[in-house]
Amino acid sequence: MAAPNLRSRSWLQKLETWNLRPWPLKLGSSSRGPNLPSHGDGGEGSQLSRRPRRDRSHLRREPPPEGFHLPVAAARLAVVPIPALGILQVRCSTMRLLKVATCNLNQWAMDFDCNAKNIRESIAEAKRAGAVIRLGPELEITGYGCEDHFLELDTVTHAWECLKDLLLGDWTDGILCSFGMPIIKGSERYNCQVLCMNRKIIMIRPKMWLANDGNYRELRWFTPWKQKNQLDDFQLPSEISEAVSQKTVPFGYGYIQFLDTAVAAEVCEELFTPLPPHTELALNGVEVFMNASGSHHQLRKLDVRLHAFIGATYYRGGVYMYSNHQGCDGGRLYYDGCSCVIVNGDMVAQGSQFSLKDVEVVIAEIDLDAVASFRGSISSFQEQASAKTKVPSVAAPYNLCQSFHLRMCLSGPLKIKYHSPEEEIALGPGCWLWDYLRRSGASGFLLPLSGGADSSSVAAIVGCMCQLVVKEIANGDEEVKADAIRIGRYDDGQFPTDSKEFAKRIFYTVYMGTENSSEATRSRAKLLADEIGAWHLDVCIDNVVSALLSLFEKLTGKRPRYKVDGGSNAENLGLQNIQARIRMVLAFMLASLLPWVHNKSGFYLVLGSSNVDEGLRGYLTKYDCSSADINPIGSISKQDLRSFLRWAANHLGYSSLAEVEAAPPTAELEPIRSNYSQLDEVDMGMTYEELSVYGRLRKIFRCGPVSMFQNLCYRWGTKLAPAEVAEKVKHFFKYYSINRHKMTVLTPSYHAESYSPEDNRFDLRQFLYNARWPFQFRKIDELVQKLDGDEIAIKELAAGTSDGEGMGVVAAGSGDPKAGV
Repeated sequence: MAAPNLRSRSWLQKLETWNLRPWPLKLGSSSRGPNLPSHGDGGEGSQLSRRPRRDRSHLRREPPPEGFHLPVAAARLAVVPIPALGILQVRCSTMRLLKVATCNLNQWAMDFDCNAKNIRESIAEAKRAGAVIRLGPELEITGYGCEDHFLELDTVTHAWECLKDLLLGDWTDGILCSFGMPIIKGSERYNCQVLCMNRKIIMIRPKMWLANDGNYRELRWFTPWKQKNQLDDFQLPSEISEAVSQKTVPFGYGYIQFLDTAVAAEVCEELFTPLPPHTELALNGVEVFMNASGSHHQLRKLDVRLHAFIGATYYRGGVYMYSNHQGCDGGRLYYDGCSCVIVNGDMVAQGSQFSLKDVEVVIAEIDLDAVASFRGSISSFQEQASAKTKVPSVAAPYNLCQSFHLRMCLSGPLKIKYHSPEEEIALGPGCWLWDYLRRSGASGFLLPLSGGADSSSVAAIVGCMCQLVVKEIANGDEEVKADAIRIGRYDDGQFPTDSKEFAKRIFYTVYMGTENSSEATRSRAKLLADEIGAWHLDVCIDNVVSALLSLFEKLTGKRPRYKVDGGSNAENLGLQNIQARIRMVLAFMLASLLPWVHNKSGFYLVLGSSNVDEGLRGYLTKYDCSSADINPIGSISKQDLRSFLRWAANHLGYSSLAEVEAAPPTAELEPIRSNYSQLDEVDMGMTYEELSVYGRLRKIFRCGPVSMFQNLCYRWGTKLAPAEVAEKVKHFFKYYSINRHKMTVLTPSYHAESYSPEDNRFDLRQFLYNARWPFQFRKIDELVQKLDGDEIAIKELAAGTSDGEGMGVVAAGSGDPKAGV
């Protein structure tokens, strides 16, 4: 229906029949109103003076027609009786005040009791705060990470059962709630937001654009909704229909038109599409957008996400609500919360990014007139709105807003809170580990601690987790306290009050040395374990290694030697692998039996400590200590870990980490001689910095060998000849392809880096390659010949330029840690 002209005689008469007659007002100075007479006095200044009263008996009092909605300006007219005059004065409210709530929820895939409990708690907190809209994260009823469980009818049925319980209680009374769950319509399964209020389902909004790259496979489980210009009548399941006395509900793309504003859903990925729904919804008058999301943490990614929210309303106005999961719901991802509310491009409320809380509700108090005013000031918005494509809507006969009063303090612009990458490495994996520990039934963690950078980083993250637990208990979190008492086996009313004491109960470290180990790494491991509070063991495994070598010699008649002692490469590698694999076997033995030794039930989770660069290069032994239960740093680069160690030495109180960071990386699997000491970067034939560059080009910028060579000629052309660049690229791809099979058994790792080679679902590639790459390497050789091989081709850049200048987007991006976020 087109917006009515409220000044026309026909509309004045119509509005009067509905008791909504807007009186033409003239501004004046009277405190009682604009130039109104006092006590019925019809003076000359009164608009009522000498106005003949017309006979309106012929006007029949009737309700507004079905589907009719007053425009915002008319809906805000407050009808005030003036008995002395015998009339109704219609006074324009100066504000439309709206209180909204969005939340971070720590859901667990397939744990419907846990999820429903968190949902109810978030609604209760939102209602206590006086909110009239409550937004929860995507697929919050089931948990986002159910994956192939979404294909089971049970999962959908249980989601409906949980929704029924919410509708039968008073949870939705007086508050619009958006719940995320899977729904089957006909033969299709949809990822839906179910919008409910006053114990009824107002609308079901299926997701239109599905996330289907990187870590996401939504097209495997759901169908995108493509019917943009219609709302279907969806027949509710009979059990739900009978329980809530509602047979059908509008299903599809559209918005809800309340009496005083319009509200719509935009689900996660839809915001990041080339033509996001909020664009045309804004032109249709929608003022409040609700984005239910399931967005995972990645280093340096939050800035990109928040700028998308800000951009959604910066040019077209509106209130943008964002809700996200927070925690590990059963897989490799950590959902990093940061639920927030944006108004006209300004952040007015922001939740935490990392937390041990199961429920965090974020409240914002908004004046919707600020949105209307903002849009009215943009000429281009007005023009495009006048020619908009009509989006279907659902009528909801409720008011959400309040008129002006001083009991509500409006939310103002905030400075956005960001964590540094070093803080992200401490907090994200720390919270992820806590979820695994408390939900797995384990009694603690066991870490093979070598005294090197990687295992020391893992130990520091566990120490940070212990600090977070003690801090949250001190802040009064009863859920965290109960979990900590259970895992730490406290009794007699005791609970953790000191992080080192708590670590002593739940964290074991073990240094497994050999004749090739140095005293420096042994002492660093012991010192760090003491600083954290871990229960530390120091064991020499030389006898086990010697026993295996003796067995091998008995079987074959030969005993292998290290390369420094005259052995072959095969012998040298075999001797290193024996040590590494013995450590893995001993680690799992200790993890399973140490609780028994200490008269405790349960088991310990073995923590891995290989980083993303070593995984990419394959610089690890298959089934060594990289094989563990979980790995909190498996998707973090060596460069980021070294920065983290420097930060943690100062901010976590583990000063020994400074010495760990300063030491050159070494596996300590070969004998130390006066003229030889094993170093990781020498073994690999490339630096960790180069590995990060290769990783970004391969994964983020989708480069094969030839395009990687071409781009690195731009990046490294001032210091390397094309022939040298070619050799580096060939060396990388040779060892990447030889070792790719190791990624098939990579320990489940915290996902933090966009160039992770993790084979499970993020980086899907073959694991049997022709490691000679004959066609591709031949093409590289031909290009080198055309470039005159040994001469530096980009001489004009050698004098020095700013980083990235002259390289192009891909080559410059290969050195940017933020690439791919």
